[in-house]
Amino acid sequence: MDKNEALRTFTTGENFHLQHYLGAHQDEVDGKSGYSFRVWAPNAQSVHLIGDFTNWYEEQIPMVRNEAGVWEVFTELPKEGDIYKYNIKRSSGQEILKIDPLAIYLEERPGTGAVIRSIPEKKWKDGLWLARRKRWGFFSRPVNIYEVHAGSWKRNEDGSPYSFAQLKEDLIPYLVEMNYTHVEFMPLMAHPLGLSWGYQLMGYFAFEHTYGTPEEFQDFVEECHLNNIGVIVDWVPGHFTINDDALAYYDGTPTFEYQDHNKAHNYGWGALNFDLGKNEVQSFLISSIKFWIDFYHLDGIRVDAVSNMLYLDYDNAPWTPNKDGGNLNYEGYYFLQRLNTVIKLAHPDIMMIAEESSSATKITGMKEMGGLGFDYKWNMGWMNDILRFYEEDPIYRKYDFNLVTFSFMYVFNENYLLPFSHDEVVHGKKSMMHKMWGDRYNQFAGLRNLYTYQICHPGKKLLFMGSEYGQFLEWKSEEQLEWSNLEDPMNAKMKYFTSQLNQFYKDHRCLWEIDTSYDGIEIIDADNRDQSVLSFIRKGKKDDMLVCIFNMAPVERKDFTIGLPVAGIYEEVWNTELEEWGGVWKEHNQTVQTQEGLWKDYEQTLTFTLPAMGASVWKIKRRLKPTKTVTSKNQKGVENEE
Repeated sequence: MDKNEALRTFTTGENFHLQHYLGAHQDEVDGKSGYSFRVWAPNAQSVHLIGDFTNWYEEQIPMVRNEAGVWEVFTELPKEGDIYKYNIKRSSGQEILKIDPLAIYLEERPGTGAVIRSIPEKKWKDGLWLARRKRWGFFSRPVNIYEVHAGSWKRNEDGSPYSFAQLKEDLIPYLVEMNYTHVEFMPLMAHPLGLSWGYQLMGYFAFEHTYGTPEEFQDFVEECHLNNIGVIVDWVPGHFTINDDALAYYDGTPTFEYQDHNKAHNYGWGALNFDLGKNEVQSFLISSIKFWIDFYHLDGIRVDAVSNMLYLDYDNAPWTPNKDGGNLNYEGYYFLQRLNTVIKLAHPDIMMIAEESSSATKITGMKEMGGLGFDYKWNMGWMNDILRFYEEDPIYRKYDFNLVTFSFMYVFNENYLLPFSHDEVVHGKKSMMHKMWGDRYNQFAGLRNLYTYQICHPGKKLLFMGSEYGQFLEWKSEEQLEWSNLEDPMNAKMKYFTSQLNQFYKDHRCLWEIDTSYDGIEIIDADNRDQSVLSFIRKGKKDDMLVCIFNMAPVERKDFTIGLPVAGIYEEVWNTELEEWGGVWKEHNQTVQTQEGLWKDYEQTLTFTLPAMGASVWKIKRRLKPTKTVTSKNQKGVENEE
C-alpha cells in the first residue's frame, strides 16, 4: 500500500497494517538511506524528533504535518540501537516527550524511549502445526490452557524474571510433561509497571523488554508449535495507562481516549478508555492485534475486560447514558464486532476469547446471529459458584447444591471456557488449595475432585500456574512460584495427578468433541442433595461415553447405585482417591455389570463404591443386550400420560 492510501485508510478506520506506515522505517530518499518517522498528533503545535542521534534536546529535528494530522520526517542520522522519542508541543504550548505508539521495542524500564531495531524476517518451521490448525480448527478439539505470568513462573537467582530464551528451555518441557494443549500469557506488550501484571499497557506493538527480545518470543512460539502446544496472549484494547509519556492526551487533547470525560476515565483502574468509535483508534487497535498474530504466529487472543468496553456504567463512577438512554456503549459493541470480523477473515482458525462476566449481551457466535463474533467467553458465573461450593463445609453443601448444578441450565447459551485464573488466587482470595475445605488431606482430595469436575464439565479449560500442584500460598507477581512445595510428597503427587488428568482429557474424545450443545451431555442425577452426589454422562460423536460421578462429601458410599441408558460391563477408568495421587485407594473399583431395574427413567443400574470426597469415572468395556424390558411410562414409543 502506498503512503497516500495508507494515510487514507488510517483515517477511515480500515488500515489494519498501520505499523507499515506510522513509526520508524528504513527508507531511501533521493539516493540517501536513512529512516522515515511518522506519528499521529493532529492537534499538536509542533513535533520534533529527538534521540541519541540528535544529542537529545541539542539538535532536535522538526517534523512536518500533513492534512490528516500525521507528522513526518526523513533523516540519515539514526543507526541501529539508537533510542528516540517525540517532543510534542501541545495545543496549550506545553512541551512533553512522548513514546512512539508504533514502536516494536522499547528501552529498559523505567526508560520509555523506542529502540530503532530491524528484526530479520524469520524462516518459520511450524508449517505442519499451522496446516493442522487450519484443518481441525479448535471447536471439536481438546483445549486445556495453562495460564502463565511470564515474569513470575520462574526467576533467576538475582530476582530478575526469566527471558523467553530461558522459558523456551524450561517452560516448554514442563508443558509437555503436564500434557497441556495450550499456554496463555498475561500481556506481553510493553507496560511501565510490573505490578500491573501487564494490564496497563503503553506499547501496543512493543514486546515487553523485561521478557527478552521479540526474536526470542518468536523462537519460543515456534518451539511450542513443534511440541504441539498452542500459544495464546492476553490483549487489552479497552483501556491504557495514564502515564504522561505514553498515549494519554497525546497531543494535549483527547487523541486515543474519548472526548467525554466520564467515558474517557476509568476511575476504578486509574486508567483511560480508548475512544472505540474513532476511526484512527480502530485502525490502531486492529493493527496491533493483527501484528501480534502475524508476527508471532499466535494461536489465540484473550481480550481483557470486555465488559468495560460494552457498558458505560461498568466503572463505579459518573457515566453518561447512550443516545437511547441506556448503558450499552454502542461504539464498543460495534468495534468488537468489527474486530472479530476482520480477524476471522484473515485467520478463521485463531481463537478469540472474551473475558466477560455479564449476561446482557451475546458474546460468542456470529455477528449475523446477534453475537459479537468471539469463539469463547470465560464462564465467570460457573467459576464463582463452584469455588463458593468447594470452599463450604460439606455439612452445608446439600443446602447449596444448586451452586454445582445451576450451570447446566445455561451451559450452552454461549461457547464457554471454564477458567481458574490468576484473578482467583490473589488479593486475599487465597490459592486454589487454600480455598478447599478441611484438613490438609481433605484439601488435596477436594482439589482433585474439583479439577476432575472442571475437566468433565462441558467447555474448554484453563488453570493458572502453581495451581496444578496445589501451591498453598497466594500468587505473588514479583516472586517466582513456590517450587519448593514439590519437595512435599503430597504436592508432588498432586502435580502428577494433574498431568495424568490432562492426559485423560486428551485421550477421551467425549470430553471435548461436543462442547457446545446438549448432544454432548446427559444428566443422570442432579437432585441428590442429601448425599451431595452429582452424576452425568459425557458423549462423543461416535456413540462413545463416559459416566462421571462426583461425591462432594467426605463419606465413602458403598453399594452406591445410579441409572444408566446402556446395558453393559463397565470399568472404572478414573478415581481421584488412588494412592499414587495422594488418596487411600490401592486400586480401582472392580469391573461391574449393569443390572436390570428401573431407576428414575433408566432401565439399567450400576452399583459400586463411591470414594469419600472423590470422583469416579466409568466407561463401557462391553455392551450387552438388555434381557427384558422394564415397563416405564416414559419408555420410548409410549406417550407420556401428562
